[in-house]
Amino acid sequence: MTEPTLILVCKKPAPGIGKQRLAANLGNEMTQKVAEALLACALEDACNWPGPVAIAPASMADIEWARAFSAPIPSPVVVVPQVAGNLGQRLNALDQIVRAQGMKQLVFIGSDSPGLDTADYAAVRAALQHADIVLIPALDGGVVLMASRCAWPDLSALPWSSDQLGAALIDACRSAKQSVKILGQGTDVDEIGDFVKLVNLLKHDQRPARRALLELTKNILSTLKIANA
Repeated sequence: MTEPTLILVCKKPAPGIGKQRLAANLGNEMTQKVAEALLACALEDACNWPGPVAIAPASMADIEWARAFSAPIPSPVVVVPQVAGNLGQRLNALDQIVRAQGMKQLVFIGSDSPGLDTADYAAVRAALQHADIVLIPALDGGVVLMASRCAWPDLSALPWSSDQLGAALIDACRSAKQSVKILGQGTDVDEIGDFVKLVNLLKHDQRPARRALLELTKNILSTLKIANA
């Protein structure tokens, strides 16, 4: 299959699951609402993707949820649950599984980078025709998108969830003799301070899920301002 495949690596939103740095300030219930709004943005991207899509939920127990969640996506969809291990091990396993199914150009995203837009995805697809690896780094030193047209090197020892990840990932790919193309810079949502960036990032975005996330973000910032007054 020569068409690039979008792979959404995600967790089923639930109280106390994921985004623990946000939960420390917002509580589990509001953090779940944020996770659901972010995931809706990722679904919006998957619905607009011009090719096959893979949904990679956190565990086998979430397969049925992932199938229901992916129902609006018009493109062909496969559900590939993640294996146990750190994020690098899980990505390596996903990469191996989907390549064995004939998918060769893979674009990995998470569910917390709502700033990605159609221009970003078009640029990634174009860059994959010339580079082995295409990355969109995050402002905090991580990455918001990882694309490849060949198997990833061993990712298990990389400093995941740190500001050193982006640089380490580039080094690992280049050490494996893979060409790397860097495109722009993105924003993910991990800390309370990221909400302020979201307001500026999404204020002109007309996509429905982004509008809903923007309103939720404004409400959270307003509540925090009152609480800290």
